[in-house]
Amino acid sequence: MNALLAQRLADLREAFDRSFTEPPRQEVAGHDDLLAIRAGGQRYALRLTQAAGLFPDRPVTRLPGPLPALLGVAGFRGSIVPVYDLAAVFGGTAAGTGAGTGTARWLVLAAGAPPVALAFEALDGHLRVPRDRVVEEATGHGPRGCLRGIVPLDDGARPIVDVPAVRAAIQTLMS
Repeated sequence: MNALLAQRLADLREAFDRSFTEPPRQEVAGHDDLLAIRAGGQRYALRLTQAAGLFPDRPVTRLPGPLPALLGVAGFRGSIVPVYDLAAVFGGTAAGTGAGTGTARWLVLAAGAPPVALAFEALDGHLRVPRDRVVEEATGHGPRGCLRGIVPLDDGARPIVDVPAVRAAIQTLMS
């Protein structure tokens, strides 16, 4: 029994070590990872490569001002970051933030610069879809040109939010 266990452990150790010398598996490399979200009552997908973090129920300090999409600021990893309501950036009504209030309870910290966080009301889950199922578009469409591509799913298609285009739309709103 001990010899069998020792051999099994040696095989597992060898397989583990070998996994670091092999290229990534094709089934993982040929997929896109997305967050399935809802903003303004609409279903969207957001690429995980465009997100630096996901935070539920993060406190947002409100700021007065004429821009309804700007909810306020929040602290992320030692930095103060402006928080924008994704539905309001798309041209809808700003929901606000807060746990249990039916408002935008989730914040995604966008990858890239300048730092920005986007608030949305629901996280429906993680999607891993084959890359060839994602319909890419060269130019933005949808609200303020912030959507780029669509992912067809069994329960319906989800437009893909393009975070750099959202950042550009925010700059346009501020000017």
